[in-house]
Amino acid sequence: MLGPLMTLRHGTWLTEEEIEILAETGTHVCHNASSNLRLRSGIAPVNRLEARGVNVALGIDEAGINDDRDMLQEMRMVLKLHREPGFGDVVPTSQQVLRMATENGAHTTPFGDTIGKLEVGRAADLAVMSWRDIAYPFLDLDFDVSVVDAVVHRAKASGVKSVIVGGEEIFRDGRYTRVDKAAALEELAGSLAGPASEDEIRRRRLSREVLPYVRRFYEGYLDAERRVPFYGFNSRG
Repeated sequence: MLGPLMTLRHGTWLTEEEIEILAETGTHVCHNASSNLRLRSGIAPVNRLEARGVNVALGIDEAGINDDRDMLQEMRMVLKLHREPGFGDVVPTSQQVLRMATENGAHTTPFGDTIGKLEVGRAADLAVMSWRDIAYPFLDLDFDVSVVDAVVHRAKASGVKSVIVGGEEIFRDGRYTRVDKAAALEELAGSLAGPASEDEIRRRRLSREVLPYVRRFYEGYLDAERRVPFYGFNSRG
């Protein structure tokens, strides 16, 4: 099953042996940092995966997991999450993280040869950001800081001025060109404002009834003697 057509989600519990298998087979991993932090799922050993040449992409799992779809925030989180203690050690660079969010992500899809890069022959997919929003009030690019560093460390979704997909501008000056976002949210809020349906009530009750069994299933699962440490707390042999 493993190979270039397979992408593993999360990868928080990979052992060193399994990482070797992924590297040998060319299998991809999609890292969902904010989702894993919220769900207490652990942290994928991205530094080890990158060192072995495994293609690591970035994902957000689902908007409900971190209450947003902010890839700029996700990139910044990933950049800082994998800075292991020490000085002079290899840690992710801004360029690596940007590549995970673009080119590496493209390779997890059937469209890896046509998206993910800004070059002739590929789909014209790009985001245009306000440099003032990134650099103001001061940024010294002469002090070992690149434009990519500035974007990954400082850019925010509020500074995105335009988004172009396949050559079509779908977001301009804070507004979507195809959808009336305010009207859509108003309709959604209205549909959710009423009382819970019988099915929703049943599912809520079921989740409360199942929870004690789930907790018992995981009792002892994180026994320290059965861990293989990457960051010291997240990987199990």
